[in-house]
This record gives sequence, C-alpha cells and structure tokens, in this order.
Amino acid sequence: MSVIYTVSLKKLIDAFKLEIIHLPKEADEIKISSADINRPGLHLAGFFEFYDRQRIQIIGKAETGYLENLDPQTRQDAIRGFMALKPPVVIVARGLHIFDEMMSDAKEFGVALLRTNEGTSTFSSSLISTLNVELAPRVTRHGVLVEVYGEGILLLGESGVGKSETAIELIKRGHRLIADDAVEIRRVSSKTLVGSSPANIRHFLEVRGIGIINARRIFGMGSIKVTEKIDMVIQLENWDATKVYDRMGMENEYTEILGIDVPSLTIPVKPGRNLAIIIEVAAMNNRQKKMGYNAAYELLEKLGMSEGIPKVTTVDWDAY
Repeated sequence: MSVIYTVSLKKLIDAFKLEIIHLPKEADEIKISSADINRPGLHLAGFFEFYDRQRIQIIGKAETGYLENLDPQTRQDAIRGFMALKPPVVIVARGLHIFDEMMSDAKEFGVALLRTNEGTSTFSSSLISTLNVELAPRVTRHGVLVEVYGEGILLLGESGVGKSETAIELIKRGHRLIADDAVEIRRVSSKTLVGSSPANIRHFLEVRGIGIINARRIFGMGSIKVTEKIDMVIQLENWDATKVYDRMGMENEYTEILGIDVPSLTIPVKPGRNLAIIIEVAAMNNRQKKMGYNAAYELLEKLGMSEGIPKVTTVDWDAY
C-alpha cells in the first residue's frame, strides 16, 4: 500500500503569505494531499462529473468575471453548489473581491477561504511546484549527499568506509554538504530526484575518532546547502583484489531509486587513494557524458577500434 503524504495549510499560508479570510479550524490541522490544483469554472457552471474534492481550488479573473455577469439568484446558486462540495481550500487570486455568498457558504460548509495578490497563473505555477516537492514520494537512504561542481553526488557504502571523511575533504575543496548519514530522497518529477537532510540532523557530520561536528559552524555558510538534485550515485567499497573493476567506462551503470535510473559508479577504497579528487573527476566526467561526450569512445576511435560502438558526439563547448 502506497504512503499518502500531506502538507499542512499553515505551511502554504506562511510560504505564500496568503491572506486568511476564513478558516474552519486551525491551519495546521488542515492537510493537503493532492499536488494538483483546479480552476473551478466548469464547476461554477454546474458541471461536477470530474470534480476532485482533494484539490485546492483557485478562483481567478475569469471565474470572478463569470460570476459577476450572473443575476443575483443564479450567482448564489452557482457558488452554493460549488462550496457544498467542500473543497479543502479555495484561494482567490489577484486580490479580487470575495462575494458575500462565498463567505457565508465557506462558513456554513467548513471551507478554508484564502486570498493572494499574485496573478493567477504565476501563483498556480508556484503552488504546484511547492506541492510537488512537499507531497513527493520519498525514501531515506544511509549515505552522504554532496554538491560537486554543480552535480549532486550521493555517496553510498557500508559504515566506516569513509563517506563522511570524504565529504569533509570535498567541503575543504570548496564543495557543499547537503546531508550526512540519512539522506531523504524525493521524486519530484518523472525524471528528477531531490535529496535533503532531516531537519534535526541538518549540517551535522559524524567523524569517527572526533565525534559530531557542525559543518556550517566550522566551514561557514558557503559549505552547506539545504537541497540538491541527485545526478549521480557513487558506491564506495573496500578494495577486493579478486574483483575486476571497470577501467574504461564503456558501459553505463545505473542505480534505481524510486523508479528512476540514476547514473552510478563503484569506486574501490584502499590506502593511498584520494577519494575527494576521484569524486571531483567523476562529477566532471558525468557532466561531459550528459553533454554527449565519452572519452573512452574517443580513445577507441583514435586507436581504430571504434567499430560497433556509438560515434563520438562533437560537443559545442561554447554553448555551456
């Protein structure tokens, strides 16, 4: 059974600075569970066949203009029929006038009624973006998430393999920490995963032999970030002399997270290897691959061994 996530109306009110016209109960007790919103023009006209009672309803200039052109009795019936469906929230955009009938029906049917001064399209777009993040499917993975040259790198591996120590070295080299130990991953679209840290352990790192440190206080505000898209997964594992590791990078490997395949690498760990530099190179190489360039393909082409492999793509570097 899939988990249904919710966001409190209070969080949305605070985020968008919404004007409260009427609340049937405390805002933090009203939960929103749908990332979709609705413009109720057809519902105000009496068509209710595909009405979704979980969606936030946005009333803009078109809906208000339609209601203004109705005679008083028809307008009262239209608003009452719509509010009787008990939508979770009705938000009036553009700072438009709120009809007396809408106010009285909101109180009667227990509907939250809010208002914003933003334009309808602008507000709707921002609201959908926020809801997609807040209500996204999510999973927590044991690992470290860092931003390296703009690439979100998720470091995975057994406890003690050196994930946190590698993160500290990356921070010292100018990169940023998003999460240590527990990484909360959200699927915000069909192609995008975003990682963050649980609020209660945000900015903290555990270093064996030292203990808990606060990266923000030691390295400064420039060393941390709240969220980051996950572009690559790097699995750190202790060096196994019996295992054959990839030396060419011809085959693309992926790790599946929440139904999305993320490019991945396995990097063996042993004394003397500078993991921070290796991860920096991996991040830059991953970016090149996304731009259509693969160094291994180019090398084989220069050696005359390119038959049967994809042709190297010429990249217009001036475009980046």
